[in-house]
Amino acid sequence: MEPTETPAGAHAGVDAVARPVDVLTVSSVRDVTPAVRRVTLTASAAVVAAAGPTLSLLVPRVGDAAPRWPEIARDGRIVWPQGSHGVALRSYTARRQDPAAGEVDVDFVLHGDGPAATWAAAAAPGAVLGIASAAPLGAEPAGWLLLAGDETALPGIGRILAAAAPDTRGIALLEVAGPAEQQELPAPPGVEVRWLHRAGTEPGESTLLVDAVAALERPEGEDLFAWVGAESATVRAVRADLRGRWGLRRHQHHAIGYWRRGRAMSPAG
Repeated sequence: MEPTETPAGAHAGVDAVARPVDVLTVSSVRDVTPAVRRVTLTASAAVVAAAGPTLSLLVPRVGDAAPRWPEIARDGRIVWPQGSHGVALRSYTARRQDPAAGEVDVDFVLHGDGPAATWAAAAAPGAVLGIASAAPLGAEPAGWLLLAGDETALPGIGRILAAAAPDTRGIALLEVAGPAEQQELPAPPGVEVRWLHRAGTEPGESTLLVDAVAALERPEGEDLFAWVGAESATVRAVRADLRGRWGLRRHQHHAIGYWRRGRAMSPAG
């Protein structure tokens, strides 16, 4: 969840306890798939350890070598500088954190012309990003897992699969444009990883995830957890199925709309 923002100029009573944001520097960039760019960022071990899994990123304008960063109040509010600051706030999931190496990997989907996708498309070593806050993924360990998401959710699903116990069972339903967008996601032997290809359908217009979940039979027992991340309307439909037909209680699922149709595909952790 993104922190509460303090309007520009609203500094009264906050400056004395505000802290600078953590700033990370790009060390390398590579394309994981045609539509996904992985940016490796570096910082101190302490900053990297705190950077994830869900990040509120502060994204500067392309080419801005000295962004006007906000500060973070003691209660977590963002205190923006007065006047135009040219920094956008977006939520992403760190694909990898390595405090010992001082590295964080963030995957950006290069769809649309939003500030994060635009920044990632132009990212090069030496560019900088800020981090306003971090939060957990919302996943819980369970004997049986249902994971469902599109390109924007792959970092989160990848982390959940990597952390799952070896005897975990379940299924991961992953919607992408086509075979070229598939990524290597190691999973426990008992978890099926199933790729769903849109095959020309525009992101957000497909019912692949909704239909795939609807075709599943609910496993027996209560030791199960569902984690869903995709376009908002898709997530609402899947959530309704999980709460209704599956009868999942609040602690048994986490479903979040990562983006909305008509806007850039920007993961929101």
